[in-house]
Amino acid sequence: MVQDISFDVRNNNGDAVRVGAWRFEGDGSGPVVHLQAGVHADEIAGMLVLHLLMQRLHIAESEGRLKSQVTVVPQANPLGIGQFRQGRILGRFHDATGHNFNRGFDQSTAMTRPSTNVQEWQKSLVQLTAGAEVMLDLHTDDESLPYLYVHRSFAARGRELAAAMKMDVAIIWDDGGDGSFEETIIAPWLRDGVTPRNMAATLELRGQGDVSDRFAEQDAEGLYAWLCNSGVIDEALTVGDWPVEVKDMEQMETILSPQPGVLIFEKELGDFVEEGQRFARILGRPGDPSSEVVLHAEQAGRMVTRYRDRLISQGAVVAKFTGTRTSRNWSGGLLDPN
Repeated sequence: MVQDISFDVRNNNGDAVRVGAWRFEGDGSGPVVHLQAGVHADEIAGMLVLHLLMQRLHIAESEGRLKSQVTVVPQANPLGIGQFRQGRILGRFHDATGHNFNRGFDQSTAMTRPSTNVQEWQKSLVQLTAGAEVMLDLHTDDESLPYLYVHRSFAARGRELAAAMKMDVAIIWDDGGDGSFEETIIAPWLRDGVTPRNMAATLELRGQGDVSDRFAEQDAEGLYAWLCNSGVIDEALTVGDWPVEVKDMEQMETILSPQPGVLIFEKELGDFVEEGQRFARILGRPGDPSSEVVLHAEQAGRMVTRYRDRLISQGAVVAKFTGTRTSRNWSGGLLDPN
């Protein structure tokens, strides 16, 4: 039986907006699961993936094969969904406060009475995960290969999940400090002791423009297979091997734009570059050849992400690469501080 456990939050003018959420009960023998997408409201791909996955969960439950309680929140952020500006959704930050929607969950949940509607929403969303032993948070990058973030405590299962999802890279992190949803959910697990049933990860489902039936069906199939292999669904499915590149967070190279201008990439996503090899250039003032800056790779590795637009501001992330040593720019924390 599936329950509608949707709840309301207030938008900027105080009106109620709905967070759609559904809970499949299962028979209770498997781990309790929480799946969500769209915490950053402009990251759409996971919404379609969970929409398709829910159809398979309905079938599994109707046939008595669902072992776990599974909560699904396919579009978690109605506050960001409403932030359209000149035909484009701006769903990473809250307009009224500038709050990154996936930061500060730990602070919001610690408040008896949250002071903003974002904090109220964050607290309600975390409360929905009460009792969860598995949590998967679906995101997308600007333009990227499919990859995931996973805490070192869950690295082995993260590698298996990445393979099931045909993801190219698994990034292992140790310390966060920014109160992301994932970090907030696993904090009590790490404090009280991780069990074999525990698993949490943030899945980056390619880039923001990669929304299609083909990708969504592939991702839903991979996620379903992984859930079967994790004791959530009673179905024997084989998860094939996949060449996942596992990297510690500090081995990732993040290249920032040294100036604003027209961005021209000379390498594609997934391309391997040697240390010092040029991969892009930025033309600061078209018509002035002296304003062009060439960007070079800090170390050898693959291009995992790159900036979506082709006019870039100074300080924006141009691209991220895998590496083989600790980045000289590494200062701790997560890969995207903003």
